[in-house]
Amino acid sequence: MDRPARITRMYRWFRRQLNAARRTNPGDYDPEAVRETFDQVSRLFGPGRYFGLEADLGLAPDAPAMFVMNHSGGTTIPDVWGLGIAWYRHFGYRRPLHVAAHDFILSTEATRRFFSRRGVLRGDRKLALQVLRDWRRDLLVMPGGDVETWRPYRQRHQVRFNGRTGYARIALRAGVPIVPVAHAGAHETLIVLDDGRWLANALGLKRLTRASIWPVHLSLPWGLAIGPWPHIPVPATLRYRVGEAIQIHEDPIDDPPEELVHELDQLVRQAVQRQLDALAQQT
Repeated sequence: MDRPARITRMYRWFRRQLNAARRTNPGDYDPEAVRETFDQVSRLFGPGRYFGLEADLGLAPDAPAMFVMNHSGGTTIPDVWGLGIAWYRHFGYRRPLHVAAHDFILSTEATRRFFSRRGVLRGDRKLALQVLRDWRRDLLVMPGGDVETWRPYRQRHQVRFNGRTGYARIALRAGVPIVPVAHAGAHETLIVLDDGRWLANALGLKRLTRASIWPVHLSLPWGLAIGPWPHIPVPATLRYRVGEAIQIHEDPIDDPPEELVHELDQLVRQAVQRQLDALAQQT
């Protein structure tokens, strides 16, 4: 087989794997699967554990609500694991927290099946609207996505949503409040030197995988690594600040005007940044 044919076959295989993520469904949520995972990993989180955990969810409104958090810690996403542990300790397993994830996390049938049963869904606007409006469940979104979770270490206390405002439009269409959540700590489990945006552009990764970056980082077990490889996080304290819910229009709006979308986005980004600044001052 010649080289172009091999590349074509690899590309088609890769696309088939990514398409697995499109089959996530809120109905796949299984509280017993969440309980099983919780029992396995929760012992790693808490005072004196591998990951210290500081979170107070007392300001969370009744479901449904959209929780918007800054994203940190590379592909291993310890920030999401920490919030999930805090969530189910506080609310139990009958109040699901669905997490909107990048295709990379759900890129095979095995990972899709595993994470979908635990509430993880493909980051899709129609699916997010279904969760909030039809299923009346809570949704966690991290608008910064791969760009923010791989931002350089020196910018770890800066919110970087990268101009993405779709989450605000979804909240307005669903008529639900947005709860700003700030996180600090996961970005100290590795050292991101550069997000490698220039390299991702050169490789055409956005077209292939929806990836805007190809980072350069110092992490275990790789040492110096190039690419969004999962790493073994070093111990860190994961800290969260949950702010008061923000809702500028209580009734659902089928087609929210752009000025309203941008107003809500600005309020949320400012709220997350204020809370992240407060966390930074505590270090």
